[in-house]
Amino acid sequence: MGDCVFNVLIQIRFMAKKSMIEREKKRARLVEKYAAKRAELKEEFRTATNPAEKLAIHRQIQKLPRNSAPSRKRNRCWVTGRPRAYYRDFGLSRNVLREWAHEGLLPGVVKSSW
Repeated sequence: MGDCVFNVLIQIRFMAKKSMIEREKKRARLVEKYAAKRAELKEEFRTATNPAEKLAIHRQIQKLPRNSAPSRKRNRCWVTGRPRAYYRDFGLSRNVLREWAHEGLLPGVVKSSW
């Protein structure tokens, strides 16, 4: 099976730029690093009643790195790095999903016919 996967990987033509993939990895690291602090500040913000206190907490949240927000993270295919047409169930883009399904590399995936 190892050779099959290797052959399929060679045939893929649609790779994202390496810099974009690395940027996304950096975002993932930042999200993980600041997750606890961000959650703590957001909880303080929810429980605060004084508007001045809320404003101060909001400013602290804004001072966190922009890329540490989970909404900045983009799902990418783990094989090609393609950001669009991403299938969460497999972690693959549609191109790789199609190729691997035809090769029989995805257990339980069959071509639909009706």
